Amino acid sequence: MAGYRIDEQMNVFGEHIRGWRMVLGLTAQQVSERAGITRDTLRKIETGDPGVGFGNIAQVLRALGVLEQAVDAIDPLNSDIGRLRAGHLAKKRVR
Repeated sequence: MAGYRIDEQMNVFGEHIRGWRMVLGLTAQQVSERAGITRDTLRKIETGDPGVGFGNIAQVLRALGVLEQAVDAIDPLNSDIGRLRAGHLAKKRVR
């Protein structure tokens, strides 16, 4: 069941990337060239293929101008619980 949820979220993520490309009026070729990836890799990202490398996804987000937004979205200090537990960010590793 957990695998299905990941697949569903990857599909939605890919749809959002395609949506940004469409909103910006960019072709798959343009985004691929700007990201330094193949059109096939972009197609895999847009269809939610979980096998695509994180670096390729980040390059596409950068090419679309939304990488900074994505990075900010996962910043723990941008959430109430993250700010509440900010002290945990500086913890040393236990050996």
